[in-house]
Amino acid sequence: MFRSPGPIAFSLRLPADLPLIGSLEFSIRWYGVLIASAMALGLWLAARDAGRRGERPEELLKAAEFALVGGLIGARTYYVLFNLGYYRTEPWWRVFAVWEGGLAIHGGLIGGLFVGGMYVWLRRAPLLTYLDIVAPYLALGQAIGRWGNFFNEEAFGRPTDLPWKLYISEVRRPPQFFDAEYFHPTFLYESLWNLGVVLILLVALRRRFERAPGALFLAYLGLYSAGRFWIEGLRMDSLMLGSLRVAQVVSVVAVIVAAVSIPLLLRRRAV
Repeated sequence: MFRSPGPIAFSLRLPADLPLIGSLEFSIRWYGVLIASAMALGLWLAARDAGRRGERPEELLKAAEFALVGGLIGARTYYVLFNLGYYRTEPWWRVFAVWEGGLAIHGGLIGGLFVGGMYVWLRRAPLLTYLDIVAPYLALGQAIGRWGNFFNEEAFGRPTDLPWKLYISEVRRPPQFFDAEYFHPTFLYESLWNLGVVLILLVALRRRFERAPGALFLAYLGLYSAGRFWIEGLRMDSLMLGSLRVAQVVSVVAVIVAAVSIPLLLRRRAV
C-alpha cells in the first residue's frame, strides 16, 4: 500500500522580522524537487551522449535549455486550456501555480519541440540527431517526475483493493468516490512503464537506429504513447474533449505516426 507523506519536502523560516515584511517562510515541494532533479539528470546524461556521438555537448545543452522553457510553458498552457472552467473561478495567479501540479506532457512536447526546434533550426544544428540523443532521457525524466503526482495525491486511477493500492485523503477524492479509500497508483504504472521505455531505447534500439536520425525519438513517442493509452483509461482526472480523453486520442495518433514513419526512415537509410 502507498500513502503520500504530503507535498512539502521541507520548509524554511527566516526568524528575523524584516521591514514592511516581517518573518518569511518558504516551503519546498516534492513536485518541484523531482521536476528539477529530472531535468538536471536528463541534461547531464544527454550531454554525455552527445559527446559519444561526436556532437558538441554545449550546443545540445543550449538547445535543451530553450526546449525546457518551451516545454514548461507548453505543458502548463495545455493543462490550463483544458481546465478553463476551473481556472475561470479561481484567482488569476493560480494559472501559474505549477508547484501544485498540472503539467501535461503532450503540451510539454509540443512546446519543447517548437521552441527548441526553432533554436536548432536557426543554428543549423542536426535536429533529428538531437531528438534521438534526448529521447531516452525524456522518458527517464517522466519516470522521475511522475512521483511528484504521488506526493501531491493527484493523477490516480479508479478505486481498487490490489496490494499496491494508493491511499487518497478525503479532500483529494472525487465526490462520487468519497467513501473509497484506495485507488490505482497510476503514477507508479507510468513511472515503471517509462523506465521500461528507457531500457528498450538504450539497450535494444539505440545502436540499431543510429543510421536513421529521428527513428529513436519516434520509437520513444510510440512506446510511451502505447503505455499512456492504457494508463489513461484508469485515471479519473483526464483532460477531456467532449466524451474523449485527450491523452488517449493523442496517444493513438503518436503510435500511428511512429509505426508508419520508423520503417520508412530505416528503409531510406538502407538504400
